[in-house]
Amino acid sequence: MNILMIEDNESVCSMVEMFFLKEGINGEFVNDGLEGYQRFQSGEWDLLIIDWMLPNMDGVTICRKIREENKTIPIIMLTAKDTESDQVLGLEMGADDYVTKPFSPLALMARIKAVSRRSTIAGKEEEANRTHFIETQLFKISKDTREVLLKGKPITNLTPKEFDLLYYFIEHPRQVFSREQLLERVWGYQYYGDERTVDVHIKRLRNKIGTPNQPFLQTVWGVGYKFDESVVEDEA
Repeated sequence: MNILMIEDNESVCSMVEMFFLKEGINGEFVNDGLEGYQRFQSGEWDLLIIDWMLPNMDGVTICRKIREENKTIPIIMLTAKDTESDQVLGLEMGADDYVTKPFSPLALMARIKAVSRRSTIAGKEEEANRTHFIETQLFKISKDTREVLLKGKPITNLTPKEFDLLYYFIEHPRQVFSREQLLERVWGYQYYGDERTVDVHIKRLRNKIGTPNQPFLQTVWGVGYKFDESVVEDEA
């Protein structure tokens, strides 16, 4: 695995590099945002780890620019910002996951393996299902083109992980999933203590695909979430 880490804290880079060596990962470390973005453009990478606060170009800008060029490369954001709005911004710019500082190197390695594994599986499934799509009463969603139609109208502002989450829900209508199950089955890793990743994505999806009269993603209190379009009410 070839990983580019853009992080201006050299101590963090040294710590992560030791774990990379132990895991047999080829890591390259850049301490400047602009230089890191240029290094991304000139190399071949399997995964990116990008810090939020960087000199010369911040991590969110880097993530946005990379997503304009490459829709599929896995991106993990590192951030000392722990508010929901900050997490939403990073995910909205195209990050697949985020890790809040200070973090455990073991937890970061688990996220790296899981995000990479999920990306590999998704790529194989997409290749094997070139004409596969799901059509419900109101939705049509294609794994091949990653297009979503709601009542025949395209939804074009979903991030990669929002699409994956919606696809999984539509594949399993009316089934209730806990946050831990969604982390394992959509993100590809078991629960490591941060359920907010799921909650943030659910909130964003609700805002993008639903209205108060169309509660497609429903909270099952004390359990988790489910997708159900059978309770949709006609809009006035």
